[in-house]
Amino acid sequence: MNEKLSLTELQLIIKDSLYMAMPNLYWVVAEISEIRENYTGHCYLELIEKHPDDKNVRARVKAVIWNNRYRFLKSLFENVTGEPLRSGMKVLVRTKVDYHEIYGLSLIISDIDPSFTVGEMAIKRQMIIKRLEEEGVIMMNKELSFPAVPQRIAIISSPTAAGYSDFIRQLKENGSGYVFYTALFEAIMQGTETEQSVLNALERVAVNADLFDVVAIIRGGGSQSDLSWFDNYNIAYYVTQFPLPVITGIGHDKDISVTDIVAFQSLKTPTAVADYLVTSVEEAENHLIDLYSQIAEQTRTKITKYREITESFRTRLMPLTRLSLSDQKELLSNRMIEIINIGKEYIVRAGFLPKNLNTRLIAASGSFILLKKTGIERNKLDLPGFAKKFVDDTRLKLSGLENKLNILDPVNVLKRGYTLTSRDGIIIKSSHDIKNDDILNTRFSDGEITSRVVNTKKQEN
Repeated sequence: MNEKLSLTELQLIIKDSLYMAMPNLYWVVAEISEIRENYTGHCYLELIEKHPDDKNVRARVKAVIWNNRYRFLKSLFENVTGEPLRSGMKVLVRTKVDYHEIYGLSLIISDIDPSFTVGEMAIKRQMIIKRLEEEGVIMMNKELSFPAVPQRIAIISSPTAAGYSDFIRQLKENGSGYVFYTALFEAIMQGTETEQSVLNALERVAVNADLFDVVAIIRGGGSQSDLSWFDNYNIAYYVTQFPLPVITGIGHDKDISVTDIVAFQSLKTPTAVADYLVTSVEEAENHLIDLYSQIAEQTRTKITKYREITESFRTRLMPLTRLSLSDQKELLSNRMIEIINIGKEYIVRAGFLPKNLNTRLIAASGSFILLKKTGIERNKLDLPGFAKKFVDDTRLKLSGLENKLNILDPVNVLKRGYTLTSRDGIIIKSSHDIKNDDILNTRFSDGEITSRVVNTKKQEN
């Protein structure tokens, strides 16, 4: 126990112990956390195992596939699964435990079972579908009402994708000359950033949902591995909750992704999506044409029907009209005779009316003249008294006004001790109008004096 070891000696003991304890090859199930291929062709990986909650890591180890073996395993794996080895993928690998005194513990991978990965991918896909079914949302987007004329299209795609260019060209060059309004919401359509990028694009469309009729998620063709990025629960769930119908054209002929399953309509290619939209508008136009034809036909039928009814009524009404006109003529003739008789009676009566009115008018005129004559005589007696009183009142008022004028006469004002001061004939009303050396004229009731201003004392307001 007292023996001292160098670090190298300790590392070699660990290496020998591991080799002695684990000399065999082992099949290990793990998830690829990181993977990179260096310039020499070796493939370096980090393998992990997660807890059932699929979040926390419970084990981690480095691994390597040497270049001479990696070329064979890479080709085999991609041919069977249709996908390259990538992060997030579960694999079944045959490994040997290795310990290096400098690089530490690692696994040397000599074989990979691609059938295990295919099964894991299928199981994961089915679990996502089952979860969406259990949550009762898998059909929600399909239950939306599709617009009759889908012309405002929100597109989620990579701007450089060939599928996007094909989609736009197919829309613009449709043979019917329909006009479509498109807006591109850029997104990464493959790789580890696909999920967050597509979700961000969907969120931007949702904010402006009232500006669009449908959403098209499109990308060009690609390998089977490209499809797996859309076997994603979060993308699929967001599509089920989306307020607009979602149409997918992810570009795979053999299989469909979970996103395709939950979308309102799944089509194989972006061009097929464009054709679907053009066909939808064309069907709407044809439907309108059919409605127009039906309305026109029903209108013609109604017009013919009511023309026949009108003609029938006209035939039935003509005899009744003639009979009614004959009755009305007879009534009108009788009424005219009655009016003539009544007129004659009024004329006879009117002959007596002027004589009665003349007698009454003469009597009323006499009474009115007598009444006015009496009033005039009475006013004639009262007039002298009224005139005398008016003259006395007027004389009294004039006397009062005369007294006021005498009081205000400047001569009388001067007699009461007041004076008038002027300069050059202009009356001075304020000390502010006087300056030193001004020549002033002061008028009294009994004479005038002339003075020069030596000093002024002004009182401020």
